Amino acid sequence: MHLFVDISSHGFGHLAITAPVLNALAEIAPNLRLTVRSGLPVAKLRQRIHVPCELIHGRSDFGYVMRDALHVDLPASATAYRQAHADWAGRVAQEASFLRRLQPDLVLTNVSYLPLAAASLAGIPAVSLCSLNWADLFQHFFGHESWAPAIHAEMLAAYRSASSFLRVTPGMPMSELGNCHNVGPITALGQAHDLGLDGDKAVLVALGGISHRLPVEDWPRLPGIRWLVAADWQCSHRDALAYESFGLGFTDLLCSVDAIITKPGYGTFTEAACNGTPVLYQRREDWPEQDCLIEWLARHGRCREISVEALLTGGFGAALAELWQMPAPPPPPVAGAHEAAALLRAAGSPAV
Repeated sequence: MHLFVDISSHGFGHLAITAPVLNALAEIAPNLRLTVRSGLPVAKLRQRIHVPCELIHGRSDFGYVMRDALHVDLPASATAYRQAHADWAGRVAQEASFLRRLQPDLVLTNVSYLPLAAASLAGIPAVSLCSLNWADLFQHFFGHESWAPAIHAEMLAAYRSASSFLRVTPGMPMSELGNCHNVGPITALGQAHDLGLDGDKAVLVALGGISHRLPVEDWPRLPGIRWLVAADWQCSHRDALAYESFGLGFTDLLCSVDAIITKPGYGTFTEAACNGTPVLYQRREDWPEQDCLIEWLARHGRCREISVEALLTGGFGAALAELWQMPAPPPPPVAGAHEAAALLRAAGSPAV
């Protein structure tokens, strides 16, 4: 079975969903040939995808142009979508030619729709996988614009051309697609490590794969708490440490800290809940996916929302204390990766 996978580089969440499925698929399809295309760094892809694969550096979608991790640049995103669909038929034909040369048995996207339209044109089975789709977000942001209906129709047609859209839990409703197949939560499980902080609590500050620097040096010192931040922030806070210095992958690091400060995102929220890490989160500005994620995390993990002001000033000591006093709920089951892998194996098996 030759599987071609297109992974969006709009943050790290699309990889966090896709990689466990690919790893599970390799267990039940030992002769799997895997080709992965993504704009994400190779090191990130290799860290998550544990099976041999051919990597193609490139991207077929942009998702949304972001001003930072919490805010969409709507004018730039509108321009980008209008440009992307100016010669939509030509782009689909070009992508179909690429797929014909590659000759996969199955195409999987998370969550680009161009390869789905191209696979349909080339007569190749295709499946998509995610907690969201770009068509629903496009309708949310631009549905009121006079130029939007034609683009939205092309997006929907592409998603509907797939044999199924594997809607992971938690996920947006996606009622317009008509080909959704629900699967359980998909997440990675990590291993806790002693960070050697002499009894201090470690709080990881990580807002996902989109650049967003916080003014941690302006935060007050909280006795017994260390802030783990990105090395490239060059943070001068006396209690800040570069999380890269521990040499751990993200999931193991998440397992090893006492809390994480983040934004709503599928990968971080599910990994935190399933690995038992408490979460302080700042809501994203007008991001429709976040409501189902927050609702799910509130049922399955320990979490508290913090304000923009608190995130900027570090005024969340009381919220952390409250978070650590909450009883830990039992972790949710994480069967989604194996469910999705079984469906992909069936979809990509040659007809008998």
